[in-house]
Amino acid sequence: MLRHHFAHSILALAAGVIFAGAARAAESPSYNFAPVNQYSLQVSASFWNPIIEYVSRKSGVRLNLKLGRTSADATSYVLAREADFAFTNRLFCPGRAGMGWTVFGRRNTSPVHAQIVVPADSPIRRVEELAGTPVAFPGPEATISYKVAYAELLRRNVPVDVVFAGNMDAVFTQLFAGKVRAAGASSQLAQHYAGREHKAFRVLWSSPPFTELALMASPRVPAAEVRAVARAFFDMDRDPEGLRILSEATALVHSDTPFTFVPATGADYASYRAFCATAPRDVR
Repeated sequence: MLRHHFAHSILALAAGVIFAGAARAAESPSYNFAPVNQYSLQVSASFWNPIIEYVSRKSGVRLNLKLGRTSADATSYVLAREADFAFTNRLFCPGRAGMGWTVFGRRNTSPVHAQIVVPADSPIRRVEELAGTPVAFPGPEATISYKVAYAELLRRNVPVDVVFAGNMDAVFTQLFAGKVRAAGASSQLAQHYAGREHKAFRVLWSSPPFTELALMASPRVPAAEVRAVARAFFDMDRDPEGLRILSEATALVHSDTPFTFVPATGADYASYRAFCATAPRDVR
């Protein structure tokens, strides 16, 4: 009888622990963080995983890295309501701006430029020489590397065979393998690739400056949790562990500027809205 009572008590205690754990899980939802895949899948995962793990731990808000294979996947996650936080520059044009996502931060880097590039030893010297040739871009959602760069080709009436490679590293791989004659690129990512792979580019055209990608939050996320996540990002470089993670991320992609995160607002992204207002309809 005593044994039966003891076993019953243990079961009741276990059930209570499970219930309490379930209750805590219900009170603490997790959120998907979807960054645009700027590099190869392996490099992007190595870049973001330590950062997201750190921010989750310091903020007390559970974040899951939701990284797509291609640069377009992050946008598809946002549009399908499968992401709650994002690192993106693809929500500023009409139609998406009304989704209610808000900017809360960015990396503290120099502005980026859309570029049309060729290998440094290419005989091509002018954009017009690309007419009728294959030109690679990451994908149809890449604002800087495709939309802004391709808009320039359209404005100049230079028809090219568009090749979507999936991400920027794949674009550059095709370029230096001779499979395409030129590439649409982000100046920042071209610099990172040149440092990692010891390659050299010639820039045929470069756009006016654009602010780097934004840290953004869905309107579904409570404001207090957005503030906690933002604070964890912004404080990384003031904490030895966070600074180490940022330093390793900087070294991983060979950035010439140390990465930190700083506050930002939608006003910092006016250049994107201006582009959307004047770009050819095909790339808005």
